[in-house]
Amino acid sequence: MLVSGAGVAGAALAYWLQRYGFEVTVVERAPSLRGGGQAVDVRGSALDVVEKMGLLEAVRERKTALLGMSQVDADGHEVHRTTERTFSGGAVDGPDIEILRDELCALLVSAAEPGIEYLFGDSITTLVQDEDGVRVRFESGTERSFDLVVGADGLHSVTRRLVFGPEADYLHPVGTYIAGWSAPNHLGLDRWEIFHQPGDDSEVWGSMIMTVRDNTELRVFTGFQTDEPLADMLPRDVDAQKRLVAERAAHLGWEMPRFLKSLWESDVFHYDVVAQIKMDQWSRGRVTLLGDAGYCCSPLTGQGTSVALTAAYVLAGELHEADGDHRAAFAAYEDRLRDHVADNQALLVLGQALAAAAGDPESAPGGGIGEEGPVNTEMFRAATAFDLPDY
Repeated sequence: MLVSGAGVAGAALAYWLQRYGFEVTVVERAPSLRGGGQAVDVRGSALDVVEKMGLLEAVRERKTALLGMSQVDADGHEVHRTTERTFSGGAVDGPDIEILRDELCALLVSAAEPGIEYLFGDSITTLVQDEDGVRVRFESGTERSFDLVVGADGLHSVTRRLVFGPEADYLHPVGTYIAGWSAPNHLGLDRWEIFHQPGDDSEVWGSMIMTVRDNTELRVFTGFQTDEPLADMLPRDVDAQKRLVAERAAHLGWEMPRFLKSLWESDVFHYDVVAQIKMDQWSRGRVTLLGDAGYCCSPLTGQGTSVALTAAYVLAGELHEADGDHRAAFAAYEDRLRDHVADNQALLVLGQALAAAAGDPESAPGGGIGEEGPVNTEMFRAATAFDLPDY
């Protein structure tokens, strides 16, 4: 079986497939496991999945362990401080775990036994299905056949485009773009997060700075509100993306000029549209989609990673229960997860409410849409819950 993408979804699926006796090949466009990236949240049913993998303690040991957050105005004056929650991770003493994406991926990969084949620095270019399998041609020129293919290759999934059609048919942007990069901890922050509110009518709605890796570095995230198709501008040209971010944030005060200088010095950089993927079906023939490729929730929900971990467990479990019969397994996979995905995608409205309230120090520091957040509702608690089948 071929899995496209070695992110959270792909690495977790590979683990479970191998555990059930499937032969697994993972192809990843990057030359190695991707470094950098944002802090992600593991909560709800995803905590149970991680525990079933024997990784719960290891994941806890690598959590960001933030102690609180503060909010500063355009000039850097503190207007709010709390040690109860953070903007990105929710309640400080809650059960949820905030961890860097690359560290979580490394743990997922290391949890598997030897035998999973990883093809780094390559990607799928064509897929041809028949009754017996899928003939795959890779960018490297290699051609191979697989029984099944799973696209776990993210928001801009190549697998989805090749099998289901143009990205534009499924991508639903929310008018926001987010850039993230690393910077030295020149502020001397100790397990702390700062939200900087520009306080003007610019399209930059705010920036979040947080310590990572035992305070040795900062991660800087800046969000832009715009309806312009910025994601279509040289999507693989990192320098062009950095120029765009630097231009749009050039007017910001406080410490942002120093952070923008670090932007050019950092090899940890990510820039993308905030969007959801919505599809009537996730499977076609011998190909199915997993995680962001099939049903991206968007970062504003804080649930993409948890949904991916849960879905990987379910997809592998259904293939195991069906003894490899992809028709039965794919149908059961979609049936079990449809409502869970819909509930989590619906959380976008809460994330947008939080972003809109970011200028209000009494409501903005809410930990995404975490349990103690200002937009906390029964809707969020219901969305994060899922009854894991016992495969």
